[in-house]
Amino acid sequence: MSTDTSTESTVAHATFVIDRTFDAPLDRVWDAFAIPEQHAQWFGADENFTTSEAGEDFRVGGGAVQDGQWHGGPTSRYVATYTDIVEKQRIVSTYDMWVAGEHFSTSVTSTEFTAVEGGTRVTYTEHGVFLDGKDDGSQREAGSRGIFDALGAYLAR
Repeated sequence: MSTDTSTESTVAHATFVIDRTFDAPLDRVWDAFAIPEQHAQWFGADENFTTSEAGEDFRVGGGAVQDGQWHGGPTSRYVATYTDIVEKQRIVSTYDMWVAGEHFSTSVTSTEFTAVEGGTRVTYTEHGVFLDGKDDGSQREAGSRGIFDALGAYLAR
């Protein structure tokens, strides 16, 4: 077996936390994650993205897939596996991203839910491994913040 060393392989590690409080009860926020039809209305629902494949199997050992193309940009593929779910308390998952057909990153995430006065606090933590100089984690953090903005807009309807 030969190893191609003509291209330098690099790995960047990044961890970030997004902490949001939503003006919605815990049951409503949980359902936005746990019910596939609701999840699809805010997660990855971007008018600048055309989805070619989407699937959601919300259970331990189940997973999620979203594949498509950014308008005027590259293809993107997201494949997740749910590794731990405690109803109305936490979701733990792993996921991989491919951009333009190249493996971009692997991440472990936890999403924690807490009922607070006037709403629900959601704490999302991501530990990412970003491959071959494609990101240092800052783009992923910005994108994830946008996803939580979309969740907020969905919950405000």
